[in-house]
Amino acid sequence: MPRLPQLAEDSTGLLDETRRQLGRVPNLYAALANGPAALAGYLAMRDHLTRGVLTPRLREQLALLIAQENSCTYCVSAHTLRGTRMGLTPDELARTREASDADPHADAVLRIARAVVRDRGRVGDRELTDARAAGVSDAELAEIVAHVALNTLSNYFNHLAQPELDFPEVAA
Repeated sequence: MPRLPQLAEDSTGLLDETRRQLGRVPNLYAALANGPAALAGYLAMRDHLTRGVLTPRLREQLALLIAQENSCTYCVSAHTLRGTRMGLTPDELARTREASDADPHADAVLRIARAVVRDRGRVGDRELTDARAAGVSDAELAEIVAHVALNTLSNYFNHLAQPELDFPEVAA
């Protein structure tokens, strides 16, 4: 049972904009609308990161990995569905949740992201050197940390709010 109301409408128009962009309002957004500033900040950061250097596939893989690391069943479920729709195979989805990919660059992005999550940003010199050796750029490193922050926000909010799961369940 949700711990915060899942709003159908809000006075800011953010839910209407979400509906326009996504075709619907996932329950995470409907619950986050209880704090309009929080929803606005989340949407703005998400929007800006879609214009970054990371590919849509890597952004989706990061969201799935971070949800797995934060044990967020809501987001693991949502990003498994989105990843499937983007063409990720069941094996690729499983490997992503383990910070692994057949492509060396994507693998390095996932590994450094997992290190950021697990070490709370205090990534060691070796991990950073390995990521750079695999071609991870400084711009990508900055965006990886931003994706960790964005997705951790949604993961933690889901833990607090416990919105009704509106995706096929995939346990974290």
